[in-house]
Amino acid sequence: MNERLLASMPSIPRILLVEDDVVSAAYLGEVVASLPAQVDVAGSVAQALSIASADYHALLLIDAHLPDGRGATLLQALRAQGVMAPALAHTAAAETALRDELLAAGFVEVLRKPLGMVDLKLALQRHLPQATSTPTLLSDLRRWDDAAALAALGGQRANVDALRGLFAEELPGQRHRITQACIEGNEAGVRDELHRLIASCGFVGAARLGQVVRQMQATPLDGDALTALQSAVDEVLASAGASGG
Repeated sequence: MNERLLASMPSIPRILLVEDDVVSAAYLGEVVASLPAQVDVAGSVAQALSIASADYHALLLIDAHLPDGRGATLLQALRAQGVMAPALAHTAAAETALRDELLAAGFVEVLRKPLGMVDLKLALQRHLPQATSTPTLLSDLRRWDDAAALAALGGQRANVDALRGLFAEELPGQRHRITQACIEGNEAGVRDELHRLIASCGFVGAARLGQVVRQMQATPLDGDALTALQSAVDEVLASAGASGG
């Protein structure tokens, strides 16, 4: 890597956002900055290449379609320029063929617009290099979302407390079944348990655990995702005054 660029590496990650739509660029830029991160915004292939040559970027977030080219073509040009940071594509298109094309071009993930703030942050943090990654987004989420639980259960606090107690009783068994299914390579079994667990999280307002479950649904047999789930379950059980199994 160019020594000048190494010397310019910031204490928080610097991310190159390539998006030609002004409104989308403003929204995405605000979300990326809130990681926290420094954000360089480019509206075209030419501008992105120019910016990338001047500064080191820990991550690339590139629109699939740009006014002067395609995201896949831009990534190839950046690689030829020596930019090796992980790259995520974002697009409003739903075609499977486009997603496959982008992944084949070297993007590590393809994000579908419109992107929610939490989902975008999680995606960025999944691919930020460990040395510059920021604390997990889970620390920014409330463990329990009382408003969501009360809304789901007719506004009755007693119902919320009772259901959370039952949730805590069932959680160790769910964790065990998910862990065993992962060990056995049983992806269908993992997905089935995660499907049931995410519904329960919604009813009781288990906000942090719900986010971890959603992340694991994307990579059900990933060891790091399983470790994150186990830790989140431990946190829920501790906060509920229950002991894990």
